[in-house]
Amino acid sequence: MSTKHVQIYTDGACRGNPGIGGWGAILSYNGTQKEIYGGEQDTTNNRMELMAVIESLKVLNKPSDITINSDSKYVLSGITEWMPNWKKRNWKTASRKPVKNVDLWQQLDDLIQQHTIEWLWVKGHSGNAGNDRADALANLGIDTL
Repeated sequence: MSTKHVQIYTDGACRGNPGIGGWGAILSYNGTQKEIYGGEQDTTNNRMELMAVIESLKVLNKPSDITINSDSKYVLSGITEWMPNWKKRNWKTASRKPVKNVDLWQQLDDLIQQHTIEWLWVKGHSGNAGNDRADALANLGIDTL
């Protein structure tokens, strides 16, 4: 199914939570890199972390073998642990409350279907070049608003 391997680093940032937020990502494939970023006026850090992944996947135009590196345990736990049960419960938590950010989780669920994805956690602000650059792009997303 997969035709290429893409390495992606994503990050989200928020000044105030909720507050003004940004997301950033670096996509690397076959020796080339693409940097993307954006922001929103009234948002949360978790929404920006999700947007970084969503917007990264939107860039890809065909099924790919992907490694997504994120410092967000919210995103990684959500996608690898929580989402299957949310879907079984019609997007409700174990306590039967609506899943927060369900609009973004559903969008992400749709986008991942065509890819093979390995999800990796990286420690934020620890000298990892990809994560540090994604963080800088997320802050650039805020600064450009």
